[in-house]
Amino acid sequence: MIKTRAKYSLGQVVRHRKHPFRGVVFDVDAEFSNTEEWYQSIPEEARPAKDQPFYHLLAEAENSFYVAYVSEQNLIADYSGEPVEHPDIYDMFGPMEDGHYPLQFQLN
Repeated sequence: MIKTRAKYSLGQVVRHRKHPFRGVVFDVDAEFSNTEEWYQSIPEEARPAKDQPFYHLLAEAENSFYVAYVSEQNLIADYSGEPVEHPDIYDMFGPMEDGHYPLQFQLN
């Protein structure tokens, strides 16, 4: 049984430690849950451990928006207070409040 606790929460704004993008957490996997092909595509020296939380982000870079899948070790909290401009944010979240996006729907 895995006893993992996610460091970041749904609606929280985070940024990547090494790459220039940030995003809003919209889902969390307790451990790696993507394809082996995706995992192997990461250079071996940069491959994160699978036994940690992985976050699904509505991400933005300088000129693009996308969904990112990032290990906890590669994220840091973003306390800038700047909104994330991803066009899908308001499908899941309400307007930013105190640097965090509140869920717009009820979880089961």
